Amino acid sequence: MTAATIGLAAPVPPQPVTLRQAFWVWLRIALLSFGGPAGQIAVMHRILVDEKRWIGEQRFLHALNYCMLLPGPEAQQLATYIGWLMHRTKGGIVAGVLFILPGAAAIMALSWVYVLYGRVGIVSALFFGLKAAVLAVVLQAVVRIGGRALKTAPARLLAAAAFVLIFFFGAPFPLIVLGAGLIGWWSGKQGHAAFRGGGHGASKTATVADADTLLGEDLPAHARPTWRETAQTALIWLALWLIPIAALLIALGPDDVFSRIATFFSTMAMVTFGGAYAVLAYVAQQAVENYGWLSPAEMLDGLGMAETTPGPLIMVLQFVGFLGAYREAGNLSPLLAGTLGGLLATWVTFVPCFLWIFLGAPFIERLRGNAAVSGALSAITAAVVGVVLNLAMWFALHTLFRETAIKSFGPVHFDAPVLGSIDPWATLLAGAAMVAVFTLRANVIVTLLGTSAAGIALHFLGVLG
Repeated sequence: MTAATIGLAAPVPPQPVTLRQAFWVWLRIALLSFGGPAGQIAVMHRILVDEKRWIGEQRFLHALNYCMLLPGPEAQQLATYIGWLMHRTKGGIVAGVLFILPGAAAIMALSWVYVLYGRVGIVSALFFGLKAAVLAVVLQAVVRIGGRALKTAPARLLAAAAFVLIFFFGAPFPLIVLGAGLIGWWSGKQGHAAFRGGGHGASKTATVADADTLLGEDLPAHARPTWRETAQTALIWLALWLIPIAALLIALGPDDVFSRIATFFSTMAMVTFGGAYAVLAYVAQQAVENYGWLSPAEMLDGLGMAETTPGPLIMVLQFVGFLGAYREAGNLSPLLAGTLGGLLATWVTFVPCFLWIFLGAPFIERLRGNAAVSGALSAITAAVVGVVLNLAMWFALHTLFRETAIKSFGPVHFDAPVLGSIDPWATLLAGAAMVAVFTLRANVIVTLLGTSAAGIALHFLGVLG
């Protein structure tokens, strides 16, 4: 329901935005993208929907539903999708690359610090404080995204079922997505409203109607590509992805560390459904046990870096590639080899993300009015809310407790905290961050700075090592 429908003055439509103007907004989003995909999507929604009104609630959720279905980081792909909607391929590249750059630069710098200086006390204390704030930001984002995506009882039931299946039964994420999609498709096909997106008609609160935004409701001209243009797009992005891999295999052979990084992380780019946490176990198993690139403790340190820097959590793969090449440098200096290995891992991880968006987004845009497809995508989003809640639970367990234990009861098995290992300082900082975020409505950056400063203070007081 729009403002005009209920007799109020219609909002003034946003003015056209140039690519140069959009650049600074995308950079701002990238620098604020802490807290994993839930937090990053919440930041994008607040700025692009609520503040700038570039895109409406229903269209935002439609794009998000598609990105949830793809392998790779959904938040980065959502930025690419909306950038493409606004300013064609150039806009998508600007939005997608800017979303990656701050995190890539931060992880690269931290990787250098890690191999040169090891576990420096003050750096560990900084991470300690940051993790407490990130936990609060993730929980806030789960509440916000869940509140927008779970508008009906069936959607809430599906989210709860997804959480139970993945947390207590270890169900594979792709099967959860497939099952949710089939349920939503059938529901939409039958004309049920169980899994309709939370657009302008879904809430009486401050949602933004598509018609009142810069993009409006119309299908843009570039969402109607010819088959020749589609084939050209596929060839360009496949070449950018696969030619460097083929060149490495031909020049260095399949057993060289750079060839292994290229092929391994290219495989990850096709199977990383559910984000970094969902694929963490497989990456750790392969990188630690099969390739010997790093230890389990180092894998967790890398994840901690990715959790506490802006950008996609899947950026942890850059740290893995860095250490792998650093330790098998050959004739190169270890730091140069590590840098090249990290950049190579980043390249083969993210180039496919642009391929999925530029190839699939035009077709997804044309299906916005298809009830069955919309139902399937909305049901998938509902299920993913349960999966993200599982990730928040995982993060809370490993932030607030020093030890966890696997509990098994028949087919049920889950990670439970060892209550005696609770970390009082982590709990105190996390509690303070939650008060700041939920009660005081503090800015994300202010909260992050506050808890990181508290962590450093605890280090100088001798509380933290």
